[in-house]
Amino acid sequence: MVQTILLLGDQRLYEKSEAVTVDELPQVESVIRDLHDTMMAFREKYHAGRAIAAPQIGVFKRILYMNTGEPVAMINPTLEFPDSEMMEVLDDCMSFPGLLVKVLRHRRCTIHYLDQNWQTCRMELEGSLSELLQHEYDHLDGILATMRAIDYKSLVIKA
Repeated sequence: MVQTILLLGDQRLYEKSEAVTVDELPQVESVIRDLHDTMMAFREKYHAGRAIAAPQIGVFKRILYMNTGEPVAMINPTLEFPDSEMMEVLDDCMSFPGLLVKVLRHRRCTIHYLDQNWQTCRMELEGSLSELLQHEYDHLDGILATMRAIDYKSLVIKA
């Protein structure tokens, strides 16, 4: 079911999410469906949206959902960075549509997570997908792209 996306200024977006336990796995299925439906509705309206974090729909559990052609649900993800190479990007967010924020992100990352069968998985990402997962992962820790702005001139309104 399509859920309301929490918008910039909602204090709940700054909360740190809790890990999912194996006992909560049955409830995770409905959260993932809601993340999918909400992201697809956002995509339909704004022609953007490749991933979403559970806190954005008010579920403060460590769950990410990405769909860049194939859906992937990530439970209790952790990030690591193989090197220190950074890139400057204009970051957008479903929680503040129309606003872009200039941030620095790692060019490469590895994400470890559990799938819906509680199996350990890993993905190595580079470029825009690396940036995307770092952005979504930040939501799990209550961090918004606006908090990572390079400087006070780093906010841009989309035309």
